[in-house]
Amino acid sequence: MAQAIAPASSKLTKFEKFKAEKDGLQVKHELATFARLGWENLPEDDLNHRLKWLGVFFRPVTPGKFMLRMRLPHGICTSGQLRVLASIVERYGDDGSADITTRQNLQLRGIRLDDIPEIFQQLDRAGLTSIQSGMDNVRNITGSPVAGIDADELIDTRGLVRKVQDMITNNGDGNPSFTNLPRKFNIAIDGSRDNSVHAEINDIAFIPAYKDDKLGFNVVVGGFFSASRVAPAIPLNAWVDPRDVVSLCEAILVVYRDHGPRANRQKSRLMWLIDEWGIEKFRAAVEKQLGFPLIAAAEQDEYCWDKRDHIGIHAQKQVGLNYAGLHIPVGRLNARQMFDLARLADIYGSGELRFTVEQNVIIPNIPDSRLAVFTQEPLLKTFSIAPAPLVRELVSCTGSQFCNFALIETKQRALAVAQAVTDRVKLPRPVRIHWTGCPNSCGQPQVADIGLMGSKARKDGKTVEAVDIFLGGKVGKEAHLGDRVMKGIPCEDLNDVLVDLLVEHFQAERKPPALAEA
Repeated sequence: MAQAIAPASSKLTKFEKFKAEKDGLQVKHELATFARLGWENLPEDDLNHRLKWLGVFFRPVTPGKFMLRMRLPHGICTSGQLRVLASIVERYGDDGSADITTRQNLQLRGIRLDDIPEIFQQLDRAGLTSIQSGMDNVRNITGSPVAGIDADELIDTRGLVRKVQDMITNNGDGNPSFTNLPRKFNIAIDGSRDNSVHAEINDIAFIPAYKDDKLGFNVVVGGFFSASRVAPAIPLNAWVDPRDVVSLCEAILVVYRDHGPRANRQKSRLMWLIDEWGIEKFRAAVEKQLGFPLIAAAEQDEYCWDKRDHIGIHAQKQVGLNYAGLHIPVGRLNARQMFDLARLADIYGSGELRFTVEQNVIIPNIPDSRLAVFTQEPLLKTFSIAPAPLVRELVSCTGSQFCNFALIETKQRALAVAQAVTDRVKLPRPVRIHWTGCPNSCGQPQVADIGLMGSKARKDGKTVEAVDIFLGGKVGKEAHLGDRVMKGIPCEDLNDVLVDLLVEHFQAERKPPALAEA
């Protein structure tokens, strides 16, 4: 399927012009030249934009140290693959690290451009790819982190997620049919009962549902976060058999590619097309592309549980086996920790690891007989299976340490604030706190119990780092987005504000001063 690329025109935006001039995938064949020239000598559009089609991100706040975003469909990788990724970041010493993202994948940091050709060869040998993981492409496809091992799951979606990724990326080689979308695009395919993928914030999400006693998926479309607008996904009024998931994804992507708005990048996500056309016209266009009519949605879906975080030890549906959910503080890993996780997966499990949208790690297939020894592993003192309530559900974007869009530092501050507030209150249950450094909402504050979005404020005549505060995000069944309730709270005042919010809204109890200071 050839990609329709708009002709060059003075009316095209800057982004549409450079995409029309040269497809992002073309730089795949120029990497050796780029490595020889050095990043300082690359054309601006190649450096700042086209390299992102390969998952290679220039970071102005760390010039010369690139970020490499992987594709890990369903958040699953093998111990061998994780060792390859660990060896890549290890070569960069203190500059090398990896972040687990809210789309179940890994971002490697500290990468040098002249190493990229060799690194891509390593990834190819390991069955890994970073292709089409940035800019106007479909991002990592998410699914339940316990697919295939959850005793209560409805559909094992691992194969479907892989097939959709292979369709979009041409089996990892790159697919020009889908490298010129109007904007980025998110897909989630869930077979669980607890909305483990945050279906409501995806451009397409497949939700398990029965139709005439047959199990398939209801489909919702258009969910997204941006600096200018936040929109939850809406029903397409469609139920699909699992066998039609790949075809429906392809049809929706073609309709969006060919008809999505491109004049204003702040108004180019799928929901803007749906707003312009109305859901009935959009559905009809998808049916025309698909080649057959869609079946009306099932009256109800099977999201009937509160969302699980999968932390701790849990029995699998395979008798005698368990999975262990390890808490990774704000999703940050160094090379040694990655090697250690791979070792644990080999020694105690089946050599498989899974990442979650909460930025944590699951090691599946641990026999009952190995659990006692596993829980004594020194790494579990750092990556706990029973973390404190405020740390347990903590999520954070990259923040200003590596991202030029971020208005504040997030990851280390998130940990410090959580610990300080934990010292002052006693909580009856975990509270989900999400940090994001800017209004782009990579940290998804709107889905949290308490969301913190980076901003600036004036205090004592000076501009200081601050946050806007969101409350009321709900996940799992009947999920909905939270609302902004406070603006411009200086970060240095945040501990007191959070203590008050936890007491008022989450049944927290203040610790006596002597106990709080102990």
